[in-house]
Amino acid sequence: MYWLPPAVVLLLFARLAAQLALEALNRAETRLHSGVLPGAFVGLMDDATYAKSADYTQAKSRFASFELVFDAAVLSGVLFSGVLPWLWERFDALAPGAAWSGALFLAASGVLLSLPGLPLDWWSHFRLEERFGFNKSTPGLWVVDQLKGMLLGLALGFPLAWGLLALVRRAGPLWWVGGFGLLFGFQLLMMVLYPKLILPLFNKLTPLAAGEQRARLLALAERTGFKAQTIDVIDGSKRSAHSNAYFTGFGRFRRIVLFDTLLAQLSQEELEAVLAHEIGHYRRGHIPQRLATVALMQFGAFALIAWLAQAGWFNAAFSLPGGALAPTFLLFGLLGGLVTFWFSPVGNWISRRHEYEADAFAKDALSSAAPMAGALLKLAQKNLSNLTPHPLYSAVYYSHPTVVERLRALKFR
Repeated sequence: MYWLPPAVVLLLFARLAAQLALEALNRAETRLHSGVLPGAFVGLMDDATYAKSADYTQAKSRFASFELVFDAAVLSGVLFSGVLPWLWERFDALAPGAAWSGALFLAASGVLLSLPGLPLDWWSHFRLEERFGFNKSTPGLWVVDQLKGMLLGLALGFPLAWGLLALVRRAGPLWWVGGFGLLFGFQLLMMVLYPKLILPLFNKLTPLAAGEQRARLLALAERTGFKAQTIDVIDGSKRSAHSNAYFTGFGRFRRIVLFDTLLAQLSQEELEAVLAHEIGHYRRGHIPQRLATVALMQFGAFALIAWLAQAGWFNAAFSLPGGALAPTFLLFGLLGGLVTFWFSPVGNWISRRHEYEADAFAKDALSSAAPMAGALLKLAQKNLSNLTPHPLYSAVYYSHPTVVERLRALKFR
């Protein structure tokens, strides 16, 4: 279809313009409030830390703007330079129409598409993050991480792509239903296997040492109805000073994971509040809700991919053969973000509601808002969080409410 490439260019520039405008708005909002500490933080964050957080926000936003332009240029080059047809001809020639050659095309494309962003990732770690004291990685560790990630992506992605493409011959016109089942089942399996097989390739997990801290956290999990086999500590500090907590798996495979940086930054009660917050996501049913949303979106995506693969004009618009499923998968992956960006505020609005609910659960579990509020305040300081993002920016990008909004919802101070 002659209209598709111009439409793609229009969508690409519309998204880029919106993203750059949002970054500019956010920088302006930060400058506007740079000299005024929000009331909730008076006495809890000193002026020097607040100024540093504003500088961090400005630096990240300037870098993000450059990255957005760079990514748009790379995507344009990939779509319109003829590199994709060139790649397809060479890989399909190995075994025309075979599932494995199509999977190899997808794997090779994925690797090549990841290469242009490596210098930016390096700069983010060793210039931007290091400037503000967050980077704890080394160039050697960073290189090893990139190689491990690439090899892991090939080891998992190639067989999965091969299986999806092979379904077309076996399942007929409704292959996409089986394809959705295969992908979603694979994702559920990875939720169980990730902490056991994948995470240890990058980080060391050790059980939280026996003692009062572990006993209190397990007691909290028990009384809030979240029985976990163990509490693990992850050595996140070898890469970053940022901190986090989460749980992985489901059913009897659940495990609680705390960053070692988090243990160093928070008091015992604040750790309990953070854990109660994570348990709140489980108890309020957020995890199955998110899984159901993902499943619904993937089901629709597979139906659309099947239709586009049969519509010869889609592939042909980018000089790729109509009816070839592997190119359709790749093009869908490359172009999907041009559309889904405009719906991101809806998903983030739902996510922010879940965060409020989890905060409220933590408040009830500890019979006080103080531990959760204390944890939020400390984490905001340690992570140099932006306390005053532009409302439109946070609506589009933030999956969590701002710290000030969360304190207000907790009715703290």
